[in-house]
Amino acid sequence: MTTIDKVIAKHIPQDAPFPSEGYRVARWIEEFCYLTGSFAGRRFRLLPWQRELLVDAYRLEQDAFGRWRRKHRMVVVCIARKNGKSTLAAAIMLYHLIADRADSQRQVIAAANDRNQARMVFDAAKQMVTASPKLSAVCDVQRDVIRYKDSTYRVVSAEAGRQQGLNPSAVSLDEYAFSKNADLFDALTLGSAARNQPMTLVVSTAGPDPDGPFAQLCETGERVNSGELDDPTLFYRSWGPRLGDTVDHLDPDVWKACNPSFEILNEDDFRAAAQRSTEASFRIYRLSQFVRGASTWLPHGLWDSLAREDALSPGEAVVCGFDGSWKGDSTALVACRLSDLRVFVLGHWEAPPDDAHWRVPMGDVRHALHDALKTYRVMNLVADPYRWEETLDNLEADGFPVEAFPTNSLKRMIPATQSVYDAARDGRLTHDGNPALARHVGNAVLREDKNGARVTKEYAASRRKIDLAIAMILAVHGAVMWREDNGDFVGTAILATFEDDEGIHIMGGEPGMFDDY
Repeated sequence: MTTIDKVIAKHIPQDAPFPSEGYRVARWIEEFCYLTGSFAGRRFRLLPWQRELLVDAYRLEQDAFGRWRRKHRMVVVCIARKNGKSTLAAAIMLYHLIADRADSQRQVIAAANDRNQARMVFDAAKQMVTASPKLSAVCDVQRDVIRYKDSTYRVVSAEAGRQQGLNPSAVSLDEYAFSKNADLFDALTLGSAARNQPMTLVVSTAGPDPDGPFAQLCETGERVNSGELDDPTLFYRSWGPRLGDTVDHLDPDVWKACNPSFEILNEDDFRAAAQRSTEASFRIYRLSQFVRGASTWLPHGLWDSLAREDALSPGEAVVCGFDGSWKGDSTALVACRLSDLRVFVLGHWEAPPDDAHWRVPMGDVRHALHDALKTYRVMNLVADPYRWEETLDNLEADGFPVEAFPTNSLKRMIPATQSVYDAARDGRLTHDGNPALARHVGNAVLREDKNGARVTKEYAASRRKIDLAIAMILAVHGAVMWREDNGDFVGTAILATFEDDEGIHIMGGEPGMFDDY
């Protein structure tokens, strides 16, 4: 009897629909592995979906010589975050390090696009070994490698530049959706050609690029599952909506369908996340749905619903946002009233569509900036300094409050984008209905990556301008921050202001309190 025959006889139930090594993998994990994180110290008890995944992914078939071999060499799992995918991947890789009988001198790899992400699975495996008396007795755990006899389990990332020359028997590739190319994937999968029965486990949440390498791999998996393609070595499973599917991202039944671990997750957390996150972020991370990077920033109809007929009166307290340019683009000046976070366009200069020689009328822009600063009580002018450093420096030298805000700074734009989205979604932000601003907001698309979400053009050379939207974000975010630092203006009228060595001070009161005087 061969080794695999013994495995089948010992671990596979009599009523199993087909032979699978997954039964042995499941039993080994529950026998030797312990959970990490919030459930640290508890034995690993597989959830029904995890057990089913192992059985299906490790299906066995006989080859032409009657030998039992793994049907699948590539297992692709597309699953939303918080479902325990990294923990499961770590346990599977430990199985391949210690108990895989298809190879004797095994090389197991934890891989990802960057080293920090790759270490998430590897560190979970280290914690499992440390927590298990039986595993820690036979494994040597070091910072970047776990050794078992002549076999190793180590970390590799695309940025490390060490992915070539490997001969892995098993690989876990984490969060592949955020890889810009397939270089690491190709190096790892092509390097295992000499192995007897190599296994590559790609586990990732869907991402913002439906044309990227992981999305293409998932599309291939869907075509294999439907019978359109014949590739028995590829196994694919996803719980999220397919690209183009229309689902209500606020429906708890959708949450449950897209999250196989939903029974142990917190529904209130999903509800809160749906309110505080952008729709694109929620669909990607909580539903594992591929969302086009060019998806609109705000939900359809939201901006139009926030329009109000109003005018900004001289002397009102505002924060201004300024996004300047030089040629071929547009320059925008937007004010946000502090009392109610209502947005007004104060100036906009945009290149005509067919005028390649157009230049921003810099004199007109400077005049508009001075006019705004003199007409309104500008508590802060939040401005992108690119190409406008001298003008902004002169304004600051004249005593006006100027805050440089480079819009190419992800650390600043990401929280600003989220802050303005929250204000719009909650109805705290309104605007004057300016059609150019509405067009620019509609042109703005959301870009999602490992750093977070921010607005941008759909592509760098796009003629669809977004400068008014950027200036609006600077103004509203600046107003929100100013209110947090100086008190909420809701329901308060600006009665008088004065300035001393400590800054600008505002005296307020109830609206209409002096109407009789």
